[in-house]
Amino acid sequence: MKKTAASKKSAAADRASTIEEAPATEKPPAARKSAAAKTAATAKKAPAKKAPAKKASAKKAAPLKRQAPAKKPAVVPKKATAAVKGVAPAKTVAPKPPRGESRTALVRRARRINRELAEVYPYAHPELDFENPFQLVVATVLSAQTTDLRVNQTTPALFAKYPTPEDLAAAVPEEVEEILRPTGFFRAKTKSVIGLSKALTEDFGGEVPGRLEDLVKLPGVGRKTAFVVLGNAFGRPGITVDTHFQRLVRRWRWTEETDPDKIEAAVGALFPKSDWTDLSHHVIWHGRRICHARKPACGACPVAPLCPAYGEGETDPEKAKKLLKYEKGGFPGQRLKPPQAYLDAGGKPAPPLGAG
Repeated sequence: MKKTAASKKSAAADRASTIEEAPATEKPPAARKSAAAKTAATAKKAPAKKAPAKKASAKKAAPLKRQAPAKKPAVVPKKATAAVKGVAPAKTVAPKPPRGESRTALVRRARRINRELAEVYPYAHPELDFENPFQLVVATVLSAQTTDLRVNQTTPALFAKYPTPEDLAAAVPEEVEEILRPTGFFRAKTKSVIGLSKALTEDFGGEVPGRLEDLVKLPGVGRKTAFVVLGNAFGRPGITVDTHFQRLVRRWRWTEETDPDKIEAAVGALFPKSDWTDLSHHVIWHGRRICHARKPACGACPVAPLCPAYGEGETDPEKAKKLLKYEKGGFPGQRLKPPQAYLDAGGKPAPPLGAG
């Protein structure tokens, strides 16, 4: 009987606990009303809390905008190729020689460039009109700070009046100045050509010497002028380091030197001596016609695959063609009386002074 009474008490306790835990699963009506009121109040306050939610979503969206630059590498390098100095284009167009290029690789690349230019300009020649060494040395002195074309347009009148060193040595300076006025710096040039004519008359019997050490003693004659005369009037190899030559050999990284004498020595060491004169013609012709100082026509350059400076100029082939000068652009060359080979290749003689 005691056990039965105890069992009843336990069952009653279990029912009581079940009633107390009931709200956890099912709320009484009063509790439901209270919960509904709270929900309504929360709904009214919700708009005020939505603004921070938008801010949070905006903050989360920001990183997506920052990811946009990931697309740039597909576009930027193309622009950089044509606009930024020193940035090489696609390797299939013009591979950039490595900065650590070996001496052997440099020699091979330099000689290959010369061979390519020889094919493009097989008729390359000195662009000063002359009939003898005296005319060439005078014309070369006059070419300083002006174009060969301007010199060629001026020297016919000079040599018609003063055909020999003796004639020019005895000339009246004011009369020579008037003839040379179109070449610029005409007073200094008049002094030089009269001075060298006197030196030729007094020291060399009126003949132009064929040795470098003698030529550089003449007034107004330096190594560049001397090599022009030796190479083109006497057939003795020499490198002509003019402004075009200096610009191109540095672009091609044949040398980093800036002094003309050092450039001459550095470039001369890359080629056989027998190539020096023609090499000078090839480089100078290319500098005047395609590889210009300000706007090189990279897109029309035959040595673009070998050039570390590819991209400094216009790379679009059609636009580059419009930058070409002289015969490749449909214009005449610089000589009034060019060699027949030049004319046979489609070149045109330059117009005389005063011609339209």
